[in-house]
Amino acid sequence: MGKKEKSLTRDSQDHGCYNYKMFNFFNRKFKINEVEPPDDVRAAFAEYAGDGSHMSADQLRRFLAEQQGDVDCTVSDAERIIEQVVHRRHPVTRYARHGLSIDDFFHFLFYDDLNSPITTKVHQDMTAPLSHYFIYTGHNSYLTGNQLSSDCSEVPIVKALERGVRVIELDLWPSSTKDEILVLHGRTLTTPVSLIKCLKSIKEYAFASSPYPVIITLEDHLTADLQAKVAEMVTQTFEDMLYYPESECLAEFPSPESLKNRIIISTKPPKEYLEGRGEEAFGMETPDNTAEQESDYRSDSDHEDEDFNECDRKSGQIGSPEYKRLITIHAGKPKGALKDSLQVAVDKVRRLSLSEQELEKAAASHGTHVVSFTQRNIMRIYPKGTRFDSSNYDPIIGWMHGAQMIAFNMQGYGKSLLLMHGMFRANGGCGYVRKPDLLMQKGPQNEVFDPKKAMPVRKTLKVKIYMGDGWRLDFSHTHFDTYSPPDFYTKVYILGVPADNAKKKTKIIEDDWSPVWNEEFVFSLTVPELALIRIEVREYDMSEKDDFGGQTCLPVMELKPGIRSVPLYDKKGEKLKNARLLIRFQHE
Repeated sequence: MGKKEKSLTRDSQDHGCYNYKMFNFFNRKFKINEVEPPDDVRAAFAEYAGDGSHMSADQLRRFLAEQQGDVDCTVSDAERIIEQVVHRRHPVTRYARHGLSIDDFFHFLFYDDLNSPITTKVHQDMTAPLSHYFIYTGHNSYLTGNQLSSDCSEVPIVKALERGVRVIELDLWPSSTKDEILVLHGRTLTTPVSLIKCLKSIKEYAFASSPYPVIITLEDHLTADLQAKVAEMVTQTFEDMLYYPESECLAEFPSPESLKNRIIISTKPPKEYLEGRGEEAFGMETPDNTAEQESDYRSDSDHEDEDFNECDRKSGQIGSPEYKRLITIHAGKPKGALKDSLQVAVDKVRRLSLSEQELEKAAASHGTHVVSFTQRNIMRIYPKGTRFDSSNYDPIIGWMHGAQMIAFNMQGYGKSLLLMHGMFRANGGCGYVRKPDLLMQKGPQNEVFDPKKAMPVRKTLKVKIYMGDGWRLDFSHTHFDTYSPPDFYTKVYILGVPADNAKKKTKIIEDDWSPVWNEEFVFSLTVPELALIRIEVREYDMSEKDDFGGQTCLPVMELKPGIRSVPLYDKKGEKLKNARLLIRFQHE
């Protein structure tokens, strides 16, 4: 029983006026206060509209350029905004309006599609090598649920691609008859899906949300004959969409721009299993089952080598050359001392995979070596094998060290995945985010960024939370409290390097579907390039856990200055239709 129900019961018993109180509470429940423009919005309107009752297109253009930082905005752009706002707010108006009233102006600021907090288009340089980008990466992309018994399907692959994920992982196993290739999580009870179904779904949806390349990471447990069959399936399915290099090893990765609308393959070259060379030159491992064991259960990523190697030994085959030819990004895991595996070759680039625990150890003992490695090479981090529930880990430690592929269970909802969603809202949501210069630079002595080293404050972010609205349209009137309007408050988190982490909270606004806070918070940031801002709305409950009212996560460096409409998302990262906040962001 929430605080409102308790209050009702107590009042009714004390005063013997149950029916009267019920009537009053239900009246309160359906009372919706009129949303008024905050004082700062009124002041901005007065400053730019002058003495007029309406803001003209040129006045709006000046406001957008001077206060919102939209310096490229033209009068024509402002006219289009006015036209859209008037059409939405006054659809039956018989005459054309060429300006915005104060209420029109306020509503414009609250339209997140017209006044977004971040840029919605690709705006970063996309011509650098792939190693210069954080890449939106999935783990076991075919699983619908947990790691042990859920169904394998093409559906989560499609959902991931539609969200903007650019790296899809498939685990390949032979069927019981050894003549078909299945995708499943090996040594578990997961039900398989055919490889060809997954490949066709990737082809159909690869570029539904982004034109930039899709990378398929394969963990295969196949004989050479089945590898050849995979090569045939891949080439026939993707045809001209498939890219692979002419040379066996790349000296530098191609760029996302050069690979637009292309699909590339990343896996361990099969030749290494029998010949004991190939990737050894890269400092990669030959099979060693003892080093990887963390528990009785290990993910496919943890034991990806042993099955194929055993299969190879029995068959006497050396792996399919057709299969190897299709590999653009050669992959492997550490061999011997980790520091040796992090050596950078001058004439070839590769991908190195580490578990989340291996990354933590590497960060603790060889942090700058990891940063140096990721300047030219790709590092993929995957969840530890004991995450049976498809949960995820903190992605920021990987980003701090330049790791491009932070592999996540996209069905593993939780705060870590919300951070991943936030990071990849950057750069127009295209799935590739240019790594900050500090991770790519070398000093005069070849020194690189040291994540452990304390740095001075380089940016101050001011966040003023004015108000929120829209919950009454997204939730039933009894969702938060049965007998009265909700009591909303907002939490603001900064997540980045440890020195920058912070948390603030507004006061609670009681009994209001459209709460007004008017509170400003100031955050000092040492590495703003790696900082995310997470904003969460909660509804206070005295006797139970506070109710969730929506959240969002955004990269700090992408935040547009000025008064912005910030849409909110549910716990799974799906956008709520109406709930949103009005917030001013200032960078200093």
